Amino acid sequence: MIIAIDGTAASGKGTLAKRVAERYGLAHLDTGLLYRAVGCLGGRSDVSLSDEDALADLAEDLDLDGFDEEELRSDGAGANASIVAAHPKVRAALMDYQRRFARQPGGAVLDGRDIGTVICPDADVKLWVDAAVEERARRRHAELSARGESSSYEIVLKQMRARDARDAARADAPMVKAADAHLIDTTSMTIEAAVERACEIIDRTVAR
Repeated sequence: MIIAIDGTAASGKGTLAKRVAERYGLAHLDTGLLYRAVGCLGGRSDVSLSDEDALADLAEDLDLDGFDEEELRSDGAGANASIVAAHPKVRAALMDYQRRFARQPGGAVLDGRDIGTVICPDADVKLWVDAAVEERARRRHAELSARGESSSYEIVLKQMRARDARDAARADAPMVKAADAHLIDTTSMTIEAAVERACEIIDRTVAR
């Protein structure tokens, strides 16, 4: 069983995907980490984030084991990932990695922005997770504050809107809800409620 979970930044899709994978005993891949890792590699290698060919070369040999999760989860890594993900050659280099993961025995849960539309268009279940941008900015600001990173809510909100626009406008694999994806709006939902809603959708869809 392949479950594709797409959505906007800070909508809760990553935590939701991890809980869903645990519930069904499936492997989980946060595909955003791949792009964050490529961006981090670019920084380590002094490669410009506008150098598509060099970044694609880094993506070809990507190994997530060489990264600290705190580094990959930083807000800077997230912003860089959005820039890196706009390069078609980088996306192509990482596509096989994601598809191989999805097709492992038993299936998997993948979360990102183009899983249901590009990576696994034939996924058994597709979910689209979203929330009001103001709520997503509040969550991200709280995350940053908890990690000791100083940034105002207004700046985080501005960055969130800019990232949404960049992800939705890119020419290759833009962030968009698949026509057959089920919407889960987490604006006023706890993560527990979101998980239960997702599992209801999955069980009902698979039962058909």
